[in-house]
Amino acid sequence: MPVEKNDLSGTRGEPCGEVVPKNGASSVAHVPDGKWVFDEKVTECFEDMLRRSIPQYDVMRQAVFDLACRHQKPHTAIVDLGCSRGDAMAQLVDQFGSRNRFVGVEVSEPMLEAARRRFAGMIDCGVVAIRNLDLRTAFPQEITSVVLSVFTLQFIPIEYRLGILKKVHDSLAAGGAFIWCEKIMGSSADLQAEFVEVYHEMKARNGYGRDEIERKRLALEGVLVPVPARWNEEMLQSAGFTNVDCFWRWMNFAGWIAVR
Repeated sequence: MPVEKNDLSGTRGEPCGEVVPKNGASSVAHVPDGKWVFDEKVTECFEDMLRRSIPQYDVMRQAVFDLACRHQKPHTAIVDLGCSRGDAMAQLVDQFGSRNRFVGVEVSEPMLEAARRRFAGMIDCGVVAIRNLDLRTAFPQEITSVVLSVFTLQFIPIEYRLGILKKVHDSLAAGGAFIWCEKIMGSSADLQAEFVEVYHEMKARNGYGRDEIERKRLALEGVLVPVPARWNEEMLQSAGFTNVDCFWRWMNFAGWIAVR
């Protein structure tokens, strides 16, 4: 696949496009039909789905943004692996659109279309690029200061994850950061069962019916494959990161920052 030129021309003044407001469709009553896919129906209600399904959603998003701001370096790329509709990128584009290039990576066609609509003005003036890349076989060729992976690698087969983390490490400039959020497994079967039970209770409080919760759980089996937290930390170390810490955790959800 050809590599897009990392051209920062036109990005040193004020941003020349506006972010289109996000979609607000409800995810209540969305029931997967078979194995989970990021199709048009999921794309339409994705933000609402995340808010109802991810504990401490706003806390997590704010922490990711705050840490990214501390490691952003002018005239480098900020990359979002699995950008979906662009929610993680949007706030960073608003803050640093005059100083950085932004690359969103995605494989779902409906998500790609939604992200390209959202950032249409920024894409036209070269600030944002939304690329269809399968991380198992390709990685954006950029000098980066921040790489985000917010609940993305959990959908990629385990055997590819370390290779991707090595590419993240090698892409980062000195002092750059990889900010990584994942669903994880408990350290024992008993604790994992407790975490899942509490998590499902949270989803029920957020408006999902028991049938919806169970159907989604079954649809995600074999598609979303979490691992214990220590496995992710060991993979980060094996990828070359020596400065790693967990900045957020709730039951079987966690976020790490790894600095090169």
